[in-house]
This record gives sequence, C-alpha cells and structure tokens, in this order.
Amino acid sequence: MAVAHLNASINWNNKPPNHIMNLQKDNFWKSAKAPLMMLAPMEDVTDTSFREVVVRNASVGSLNVVFTEFTSTDGLCHQKGRYSVSQRLWVSATERKLLKAKGVKIVAQIWGNNPSNFYESAKMLSDEYDFDGIDINMGCPVRKVVAQGSGSGLINNESLTAEIIAATRAASDLPLSVKTRLGVKTVDTDRWLSFLLTQPLDAIILHGRIQKQMSEGMADWEEIARAVMIRNRIASQMLIIGNGDVWSLEEARKRVKKYGTNGVMIGRGIFKNPWLFSERSGEEISVAERIDTLLQHLKLYGKKMDHRNSFPVLKRFFKIYISNFNGAASLREKLMQSETIIEAKNILHQFRQ
Repeated sequence: MAVAHLNASINWNNKPPNHIMNLQKDNFWKSAKAPLMMLAPMEDVTDTSFREVVVRNASVGSLNVVFTEFTSTDGLCHQKGRYSVSQRLWVSATERKLLKAKGVKIVAQIWGNNPSNFYESAKMLSDEYDFDGIDINMGCPVRKVVAQGSGSGLINNESLTAEIIAATRAASDLPLSVKTRLGVKTVDTDRWLSFLLTQPLDAIILHGRIQKQMSEGMADWEEIARAVMIRNRIASQMLIIGNGDVWSLEEARKRVKKYGTNGVMIGRGIFKNPWLFSERSGEEISVAERIDTLLQHLKLYGKKMDHRNSFPVLKRFFKIYISNFNGAASLREKLMQSETIIEAKNILHQFRQ
C-alpha cells in the first residue's frame, strides 16, 4: 500500500538551490558522448572494493558511469543510524584515483518515500561528498520496500514522486536521474514514462521488467523502445538508458542501435564476467589473472571491513572469479569453507604453488 502524500504544505519548487552561489556541477548526462555504458547499483555488490576491481579491469572509454549501493534517505537523516548507512556511500582514495584516471563518473543512488529526507540527503550529498550525480531508486522490486511506498512503490504515486524529485532538485545542483521499471503489476509504460518525462530530470534508467516479475522472465526491450518513442515526442533532450539481460559490451551496443537508447546499464552480466568492460570474454581470462584479481579484491575489501559488512558477504564473489578452469570447483569449495580474508588468501597462494 502506497504511503500518503507526506509534505503537501511544502512547495519545493519555491526553495532556492542549495548551491546558488556556487558554479553549477558539470552535468555529465549532457556532456558525455553516447552511448553510455554503466555498472548497475546492486545491494551488497557494488561497494567501493568491487567497483574498484571493475574499473581497474575496464578499458578506457568502455565504462562511463558506476553507482553506489542504494542508500536509505531515512537512514541518512537518522541521528544514530547515519554513520552505518553512510558507509554505502564510501569511495576509497584508490577508487577515486582510478575513476578520475579513466574518466568514469560515480553517482550516489538514494531511496525512500519522504520528500523532506530526500531534500536533506541531497543537500548532504552536495555539501559533504564528491559525487557526479544523484539517482533516485524507483525500481527496487523487494516487497518490503514496495510496501512502504518506496522503490517500485512510487510508480503508482505520481504526486509523491513529483514532490520527491522537486525536493531533491531544490537541495542540490548535482545532475539527477531516476532508475525505474515498466510498471508494478502490469506494464504501464505509456502513463508512467509520459509522467516522468515532464519532471526536471536529466535521465531515466529503465529496467525492462515490472515489479511483480522481480528478476524472473526476460526483460522487455520492445517496451524500452516504446519508452524511447514517448521520449522523442515529449522531451527529446531526456536520456533513456536501457537495463536488463545484457551480458556483454557487444550485446549492449547492439541494443543501443536496435532500440534507440542513449546507453545501457549492466547488472548481473558482471557476475558472469568481471572483465566485461575490458572488451574481453571470460574465456580469455587466464587462471593466474583470475586468482590475482580475487586476491586484489580480498585486499581491497579487507581495507573496508572496519567500515561495513563482514567476510561472509565476500563469499558471493568467489564463483565470479574462480570458474572456467580445471580445479575451479574444488578451489571454490575450499574458499567457501574459509572464515577470514587471510585464510582465503592462503588457500589461493597454495593453489598456485
């Protein structure tokens, strides 16, 4: 059930920009050359350590934008919970250096249902962080999130959506995008996209499924193409980025050409090939490089363990690196039984001897 309109008495459109005396942040959505290739925000996946691995592997120009894990605006505005939640926004010094060297932009993704908290969170992101943009999550399909009227729950609440976007815009001059889906229980592209295209956004990232599907079934790229046609009619300057079931850069480029999007966001495809943005297939990656990359990930993750999460979260990555070679299954089994980063490193070093 969607939440009620929370801040009807506040006219966010009349609030002055937070940085009115500052130079406007460079809007990469407007200046970047299409097509844009992006790594999707994923819970407990796209933290600073994994983003750094992906960016390090990427060829210059093949990866344009990365996103943080989705971060709760309620949590950021909670006096006691802010520290824990804000760790999702952490960008390590080494990742920051790589991003700048390779020309990759980084966007903070936030979610919630309270416009006041979006205002405060966006102001915080502008004042205290160094991001290239803000993305509002209006596509998370998780039932408990949707039940709050957040994520995909906003798709059927145009008035609250408009207020959230206006509040975020009022607080920050950072470029603003929305990541969303085709609908909730049924495909609703015409109504939902026609509405979003009237909002003060720079881009819409459209996942080709409805909320009810979660990650099941095939992403509907024909509906994404329909969204592009609606865009061409209503707001030709707005960028549309397609998302869903793309497993390689070659496939991403074909989707852009066929469906007319301004780029592609890749999510689960990175699980099959962490070198996806290097223009290489998984079969081209040697055993030595696979092990070296996992060791690098372990090292980077170890540096951030005091900030958030614990070793078990890291185990989901073992299959990503340790696959497609003789002895991979046995090595993975040993790694899954490890309990510390040091133990996992020792297992990898012993395998190479």
